[in-house]
Amino acid sequence: MNEFWLILGMTLVTFGVRYPSLALVGRFNLPGSVQRALRYVPVAVLTAIVVPYVMYREAGLVFSYTNTYLVAGIIAVLVSWRSRNLLLTIVIGLVAFFAYRLLLARLGLG
Repeated sequence: MNEFWLILGMTLVTFGVRYPSLALVGRFNLPGSVQRALRYVPVAVLTAIVVPYVMYREAGLVFSYTNTYLVAGIIAVLVSWRSRNLLLTIVIGLVAFFAYRLLLARLGLG
């Protein structure tokens, strides 16, 4: 029963913090500079989530050719930059990750 109250409390806090700002934004016209800045929020949040996962391994910060996450991430960024196609970026990134991991394993480096 405690889990129920915990989840309900977290729901109320999250809703209470986010709803007023969403309700107010719908009633006012935001300046163009604010609207332009808000377009970058999803990219910034995704970057903040992904970059630590790509860069950090068990030993800490890893900038090495053996970091398959980093190599595949760089390839995915390049594909995304050139194609601007989300599905293609995901597919190429995954293929690059598994192919590079297999290559490192075959070479005895992974």
